Amino acid sequence: MKDNSSKPVIPLPFPVYFWTFVGLAIMGLADAIYLSISHYRVYTDIGYASFCAISKAINCDTVSQSPYSILWGAPVPVWGVFGYLCVLVLLPFAGSKEAGKERIWPFLFWIFLGFSLYSLALGLISALYIHSYCMMCIVSYAINFLLLFYAWLIRRRFGNNRLIADSFLDVRFLWHKKRPRIMLLTLVFGAVFLAMITKFPAYWNLAPPPPSESISTGVTEDGHPWIGAIAPVIEITEFTDYQCFQCKKMHFFLRRLIDTHSDKIRLVHRHYPMDHKVNPIVKEPFHVGSAAMSLLAIHAQSKGKFWEMNDILFNTGLAEEAINTKTLLKQAGVDTGDTAMNIYDPQNQIRLLTDVRDGMKLGITGTPAYIIEEQLYLGQIPPDILAKIIK
Repeated sequence: MKDNSSKPVIPLPFPVYFWTFVGLAIMGLADAIYLSISHYRVYTDIGYASFCAISKAINCDTVSQSPYSILWGAPVPVWGVFGYLCVLVLLPFAGSKEAGKERIWPFLFWIFLGFSLYSLALGLISALYIHSYCMMCIVSYAINFLLLFYAWLIRRRFGNNRLIADSFLDVRFLWHKKRPRIMLLTLVFGAVFLAMITKFPAYWNLAPPPPSESISTGVTEDGHPWIGAIAPVIEITEFTDYQCFQCKKMHFFLRRLIDTHSDKIRLVHRHYPMDHKVNPIVKEPFHVGSAAMSLLAIHAQSKGKFWEMNDILFNTGLAEEAINTKTLLKQAGVDTGDTAMNIYDPQNQIRLLTDVRDGMKLGITGTPAYIIEEQLYLGQIPPDILAKIIK
């Protein structure tokens, strides 16, 4: 029987490997551009939901909403765009005659080793902290690992496999053979890098309009806080959860809408925490602590500070760190001498359970939910309704 184990491996022509690598890098760039646009729309477009927002476990929007989606003052996918562009700019050097099929590949290997390790870290964060996965992020992880593999494979096929020594040769090659272009590219990408970490607009920091004495506030006959018009043309009742990102986004949008139409629109706030401790439709632990946050808001309302506390709670609802009750009371201007017993007063608990019960009667299965002219809208207010309100 003939032994073929020592038969040499004949590599494919270099252009096959090179253009496969280029194609993968372009795919990575396209994926990063999509994720960047999606991240922006998650925070700025009230009606947006990405195609991969499929479930609680598979949801690109949930990943975008997490604090881990921001790195060094810019969204992670925007850094992906920056990284892939840097790689694509380097690839013509790797394909040049002077490179001899050997140069730049060790350098690219190190780059994608870093990309792959960061991809692994993001995957672990999704599993351990966010508890949700982004399909398009997983695509980018796969591309990074494939590019790492191809950089290794090209070195194995056409290089001498001395990684450290070849890495120094790459630096010498770029500096001696391509110095003017490398210096120009370093200046350009360095300037872009500095701009990203210092000047990138923080559109993900959602906030309501500044407090204004010209905007009226009060309580309904049933004791629910409202803000906006004293004699409204249209009234919107919201049922929200302080740990719900969409609730926060929609609430602040409506607050800005009221800021410009304060004589026509009234917003009534009601509590509907998706906390299994108070909400019977939730069968397992979810948004743990949101009920306590609602009780804190109800307590602040009794002190005439509901809207101050409401804004604070929406901005802290998704925070990873523990919430300090006294600190929040102080921020809202409520007497910090009030103890936790005041917050958990039976009357406060009755008011919270009344909101939850009323929401269940209306058929609310998730947050946010809105009642406009006795019609229930789940998740968001349809654009035609909003256009009617604005008009």
